[in-house]
Amino acid sequence: MMKIRKQDRFFRFLVLFLPFQHFHPFFIQLGYFVILSLVGYLGLKVSKPRTPVIPNDLNLFYTSVSASTVSSMVALEMELFSNSQLILLTLLMFLGGEVFTSMLDLLFATYKFQNRSVISTNQIELGLVSIPDSKSENYHKPSDDSNINDDSDRLKYNCLSYLTFVVLGYLVVVQFVGFSFVSLYITLVPSARQVLKNKGIKIVTFSLFTIVSTFASCGFVPTNENMMVFKKNSGLLLLVLPHILLGNTLYPPCLRLLIMVLKKVTKKEEFSYLLKNFKDVGYDHMLSALHCCLLVATVLGFNLIQFVMLCSLEWNTKIMEGLNVYEKVVASLFQVTNARHAGESVFDLSSISSAILVLFVVMMYLPPYTTFIPVREHENDVEKQKKRSGVSCIISTLLLGHFHYSDLHH
Repeated sequence: MMKIRKQDRFFRFLVLFLPFQHFHPFFIQLGYFVILSLVGYLGLKVSKPRTPVIPNDLNLFYTSVSASTVSSMVALEMELFSNSQLILLTLLMFLGGEVFTSMLDLLFATYKFQNRSVISTNQIELGLVSIPDSKSENYHKPSDDSNINDDSDRLKYNCLSYLTFVVLGYLVVVQFVGFSFVSLYITLVPSARQVLKNKGIKIVTFSLFTIVSTFASCGFVPTNENMMVFKKNSGLLLLVLPHILLGNTLYPPCLRLLIMVLKKVTKKEEFSYLLKNFKDVGYDHMLSALHCCLLVATVLGFNLIQFVMLCSLEWNTKIMEGLNVYEKVVASLFQVTNARHAGESVFDLSSISSAILVLFVVMMYLPPYTTFIPVREHENDVEKQKKRSGVSCIISTLLLGHFHYSDLHH
C-alpha cells in the first residue's frame, strides 16, 4: 500500500468527517447539479436584468438549470440579462460542462484512492492490523512483490494526479486562447464591434460567454439571434468553430495527443502509463490510439456529409442571401459542425428544408464518441469479432459510443 506522508493529514480529516465518500457517484452528481442550479437561480433572482420587466421565478430557474446542465433550452431572450447575469450564466456553463465535471470525477477518484491508503494507515497506527513479531516463526520478510505493489499503487495515484492537472490545463488554456482571439477580432473588426455596441453587450463579456458556451456544448449566445447576426463575420465563426470540437467530439483525441507531447517532453513514466493503461485509470474520455483515429475520421466524415448536403440544397436559397461564396462556405461549415451537439445557429432553422432538418436530427441523436468502424481492443477478441456480423458491429459500436460518454464512474 502506498505510504502516507505527513502533509496528507488533510485527507485523513476528509475520511473521518466527509460522508459523501459512501454515496453512489450518481447521487453525488445529482446533488452537484441541483445545488449548482439553485445557486444560479438565486444569483439571477437577486441581480437586476437589463429591462425593467422582472422575469418570473420559474423562467429564471429554468434558465439556471439549462445553463448548469448545458441543455441549450432558452426560456427568456438573452438580451434581457444584464452584464452581471451573463457572467453568472458563463460560470454556470463552465462548472456544468462535460470536461469540467469529468475533472471533478478525477478528483473524486484520486480522493478515494488516497482514502483507501489513509484507512489502511490509520488501521495500522491504531493497532487494528496486527503486525507479527519478526522473531515469530510465521513471520516472513516481505518479498519483492510487495514493493512492486507499492510502486504500482504509487504510480496509479500519480497518474490520477497528473491527469487531473492535464485536464485542468487543457480546459483553461483552450478557453483562454479562444477568449483572447475572439476579443481581439471583435475589437479590430468594426462590423462585429458595432453589433455588440448596438445591443449594449460588452466585448469581454460576449467573448467569454460565447467561448465557454461553445466549449461546453451549451449553445447559448448573448444575442437574441444567436450567431445569425454574425453570419458575415467569417473570421469570428472560424475562431469559435474549433471549440465546438475541442470540448466535445474531439476531446479524447486532443487529450491523448497532449499526453503524448507531455510524455515526449517530460519523459515521465506516468504519461507512458496513461497511454498504455488508459482503461486502468477509469477516465471515460481516455481512448486508445486506434479509437481516437477512428473517432476523428468519423467526425470529419459526418461533417463532410452534412456540408455537402447543406450546400447542395441551400446554396441559392433565402438563408444564403447576401453572402458571397467564401461566407457561404464558412457559415455552412459552422452550422453543420454545431448540428450534432453544440446547438449554435448561424442560419434560421425554420427556413431550412425538411431534408436537412431530418439530417440534423439524426446527427443530434448520435453520441459524441460514435464510431461506425468496429474497434478491437484486445487480441483475444479476434475470434469473437470474426463471428459478429457487420450490422451487429455497427450497432454495438454505436451503443458503446453512447454509454462510454454517459456512464458514471463506479
